[in-house]
Amino acid sequence: MFKNVIVRKPCKAIVNGITSANLGKPDFELAKKQHEFYIETLKKCGVKVTILDADEKYPDSCFVEDVALCTKKCAIITRPGALSRRGEEVEMKEVLKKFYSDIEEIKEPGTVEAGDIMMVGDHFYIGLSARTNKDGAEQMISILEKYGFSGSVVPLNEMLHLKSGLAYLENNNLLIAGEFIKNPVFKDFNKIIIPEDEGYAANCIWVNDHVLVPMGYPKTQEAIKKLGYKVEIVDTSEFRKLDGGLSCLSLRF
Repeated sequence: MFKNVIVRKPCKAIVNGITSANLGKPDFELAKKQHEFYIETLKKCGVKVTILDADEKYPDSCFVEDVALCTKKCAIITRPGALSRRGEEVEMKEVLKKFYSDIEEIKEPGTVEAGDIMMVGDHFYIGLSARTNKDGAEQMISILEKYGFSGSVVPLNEMLHLKSGLAYLENNNLLIAGEFIKNPVFKDFNKIIIPEDEGYAANCIWVNDHVLVPMGYPKTQEAIKKLGYKVEIVDTSEFRKLDGGLSCLSLRF
């Protein structure tokens, strides 16, 4: 069960964030409203939400998931693969000192963005992507093993991040899309296959038996409801324009 969530308000510079989506520039005012609703939805799931101020120096800084991995025993500060995001992790380290006595860091030349990391119990799947390199993944696994966890790598060929196409909903239930559907690594999960026309909806988040699902993906919503979860619908249209989804917008621990 999660007790804490950390989010950061979107900044006005969000209109200049990194994107490959070709969906146009985000509307800042609408992004702000959507983010506020996201926070209220998280509170409904029984967590305490720490809200950080917007940071105009970093257009993508509302995507806090990428700059740290929060586990049951330690926090690990990452080293973002996107150059424009280097530096976001510095303040996050100070914030996490309020919650963790053990904080580790990924060092150069390793790069890791935690959007590439999926936690399943005490095991962590780490995607090798354009943002997370082999050195970073190996450092991450070494740190995790120090605390009694385990990790393994999953090469990516098409997705931006591992969690662009996967979401673990606990109880062995795994939302899975695109290039991961036939990957033998995930054969033992109860796979809920996301249809191609709803691929974006693979990025959902489980929070204390609630599942936050992006608005506009009825097949995915129905499949998750059938599993017995409380489904919470959240509009993320403006964050999708920056390749961002529900998991990207928070650190949950």
